[in-house]
Amino acid sequence: MSILTKKYFHDEAAAFVKLESIVWPHGPVCPHCGADKRVYELNGVRSKPSKKNPEGIERHGLKKCGACRKQFTARVGTVFESSHIPLHKWLQAVHLMCSSKKGISSHQLHRVLEIKYQSAWFMSHRIREAMRTGSLSPMGGAGGIVEVDETIYGRADTHPKGRRRNTNRKITNSSHKNVIVSLVERGGSVRSYHVSGSTVSEVIPIVNANVSKETAMMTDGSPLYKQQLGNFASHDRVDHSANEYVRYEPTKTVHTNTVEGYFSVFKRGMRGTYQHCKEKHLHRYLAEFDFRHNNRSALGTEDEKRADRALAGAKGKRLTYTVARPT
Repeated sequence: MSILTKKYFHDEAAAFVKLESIVWPHGPVCPHCGADKRVYELNGVRSKPSKKNPEGIERHGLKKCGACRKQFTARVGTVFESSHIPLHKWLQAVHLMCSSKKGISSHQLHRVLEIKYQSAWFMSHRIREAMRTGSLSPMGGAGGIVEVDETIYGRADTHPKGRRRNTNRKITNSSHKNVIVSLVERGGSVRSYHVSGSTVSEVIPIVNANVSKETAMMTDGSPLYKQQLGNFASHDRVDHSANEYVRYEPTKTVHTNTVEGYFSVFKRGMRGTYQHCKEKHLHRYLAEFDFRHNNRSALGTEDEKRADRALAGAKGKRLTYTVARPT
């Protein structure tokens, strides 16, 4: 049996039962007033008739709060709110994005789910918002190892094509690229940030704010980390310019291969699957790749459980786009 044969991927009523079990693990709660005592199910209610549906559409999962007298479903207060796309197709999209190591394009979602491309694009960004965690707890700790590195990806919006480079600077090959900083804990999680440049003022505060002081830090030979890192347990470097990529010591192995491996998966996905990512959306794509890495199979999280965690992250988040009208 395939996991895609499960009922909640094809039946709307079962899809609401699935979402309710994750959003309301202890029973329904009114998103309007927060009451959880007098919540009633409204069965058999249908939407207003239309040309496509003269008899209306049954409103699955509809409930009414006895305290504030307002109606709601499990969609309210999540990234699925105010969407006309059936919930079972949302669950299919979540599973596809969570189970695809290098992501799945909006064009492919549009073909697989048989919806408009614009709808698929909007769905994918809402799902990425659900994947965003924003954890503030420090990484590493006593005995932990955190690797830090930067990479470049894509043309920055502030450097459009045709703009002349500054000939007074010595390094101009990557001045028009977006800079990404990632902190990876060996055997643990990753946190990635889109920064404006590879400078001490941009990178070092991120490292100091996210890593515990008892952590063993490992970086490459970049001048950024030579004397600017905070007081960590230790700081080891590998010199890539001298063809040094790993160094074996009696108590530890010094390298940045873990964070480099994360960058390889990220770039394969961004260049092969998401080929036209704009800079203003880059942080959402980083959240997507971070989420899959932090909930990977090596940590005991398989595809179904990973999708459930993404659904749990959909609660309390909204992502809306408004088109500015001409004045």
